[in-house]
Amino acid sequence: MATVFTRRVISYIFDFIVVSVLMGVLSFFIFSIMGPKNVHLVYQYLPYVVPFGIFVYFVLCEKLAGASIGKSIMYLQVKSKNGADISWPQAIVRNLTKIYWIPIIFDWLIGKILHTDRLFNDITKTIVINDNR
Repeated sequence: MATVFTRRVISYIFDFIVVSVLMGVLSFFIFSIMGPKNVHLVYQYLPYVVPFGIFVYFVLCEKLAGASIGKSIMYLQVKSKNGADISWPQAIVRNLTKIYWIPIIFDWLIGKILHTDRLFNDITKTIVINDNR
């Protein structure tokens, strides 16, 4: 069985694919509504809308279901360190580094320097565990 870290990386790739597909579908509908003359307006707002969509995806999935789609596929779950489901503030803060995808690397690196999982998991007192259903 792969380590939790390996499964988290794979789940992150699955989540990237899911979010990309969702944003692609959303973009298609927005382009259809805006019409060809106003497509440039859509491109002006995408750098702001897409990161917000990524953030909302992770917050909602982890708060409401305990895991994103990628984590669910890899049988992982996000919990408070005391074993309870995570709260809204925990879900929001722990996912701040996922807004533009890249900051998560620094979150992980700083966590490794501090001998912990991820810095923001430490701040929010959350942990990713095996989901033994």
